[in-house]
Amino acid sequence: MATVQGLATTMTTLPETFFSSPSSRSIQFPAVVAGRRHHVAQSQRRITVVGLRSDGGVSFSNQGAGHRGLHLIPTAVASTAEASASSATAKPGHELLLFEALREGLEEEMDRDPLVCVMGEDVGHYGGSYKVTKGLANKFGDLRVLDTPIAENSFTGMGIGAAMTGLRPIVEGMNMGFLLLAFNQISNNCGMLHYTSGGQFTIPIVIRGPGGVGRQLGAEHSQRLESYFQSVPGLQMVACSTSYNAKGLMKAAIRSENPVILFEHVLLYNLKERIPDEEYICCLEEAEMVRPGEHITILTYSRMRYHVMQAAKTLVNKGYDPEVIDIRSLKPFDLYTIGNSVKKTHRVLIVEECMRTGGIGASLRAAIMENFWDYLDTPIECLSSQDVPTPYAGTLEDWTVVQPPQIVAAVEKLCCM
Repeated sequence: MATVQGLATTMTTLPETFFSSPSSRSIQFPAVVAGRRHHVAQSQRRITVVGLRSDGGVSFSNQGAGHRGLHLIPTAVASTAEASASSATAKPGHELLLFEALREGLEEEMDRDPLVCVMGEDVGHYGGSYKVTKGLANKFGDLRVLDTPIAENSFTGMGIGAAMTGLRPIVEGMNMGFLLLAFNQISNNCGMLHYTSGGQFTIPIVIRGPGGVGRQLGAEHSQRLESYFQSVPGLQMVACSTSYNAKGLMKAAIRSENPVILFEHVLLYNLKERIPDEEYICCLEEAEMVRPGEHITILTYSRMRYHVMQAAKTLVNKGYDPEVIDIRSLKPFDLYTIGNSVKKTHRVLIVEECMRTGGIGASLRAAIMENFWDYLDTPIECLSSQDVPTPYAGTLEDWTVVQPPQIVAAVEKLCCM
């Protein structure tokens, strides 16, 4: 298929063996017990400080939240990449690329629960356009890993129907932009049937796939659809950014009784991180504290997390102490973590790849102003992608997306107000 071949050319860092077709082998699909449900106990809310091991960033401890003045650090320097690398190798666990972490989480859940199944274009023996499902068809059979025709509206509706009758399907969109063809099913059925049926049906479905601005993939393959689905009642949305939270969010989404949309960024699939050997899941409604700080709160998610951390190294060397939060949960927002940070720093910068008009940042800014207005010392600044279709030309593509120097300039401006 021409579309698949075009997408596969972007995976230049993957071994050639990932593109070989596995031998065909069918495994009988296990019997399904109608109405069987899994309930996951609510984990106690906590704020976890996670250092980003791949960026050479600095780890700082909180020094109290009482003062509102800006106190620069005159001798602050960024830690070396060597120190970060040595600390990473000393920790237990195993290293995985982000797409491998997604596959590991998916495979573990399919092993644990025979009701979990996968459907989408080329998810079977081809292994998916970015190899997230590679090898699963050989292990679980062609009925639990179901290749579908190029008909997004049809197979998304089939997944919703399967969820209504007891299965726990994962629907892969080869590209999130293609799921616009299934927007009717996602909005009118996936998000609403639990409500319109008076609670008679639950829809435990995960809809996932690659999206975001890639490397010269053109306008139709570089769409940011977070804000499209954010407006649909009844959906949960999360965006992964590291191998650790990719696996944890995948497992949590599969176990949830709600329909969950998992956004994966096409440029993050080949990022490597060490993750624990033991089983874990991430809370679907909890943000991640990436870097504690005192002077300003920077809220971001997905690929922009790395642009922010790159800017943070420059800011630290300039004497600023930014607090970086990966909001991760795009719907609902974790206003507990965000609010505590705003009460401490009193300044907010939002950095996103979504569009400026009606994007995630616009909704987040409104929520902060509604709930934490009295704690703000400056207006909330929001850096977003430009409201244009993403150009194919690489230089123009970079101009449409927020870059680290813009983040540095915005922080300096807010901290001087």
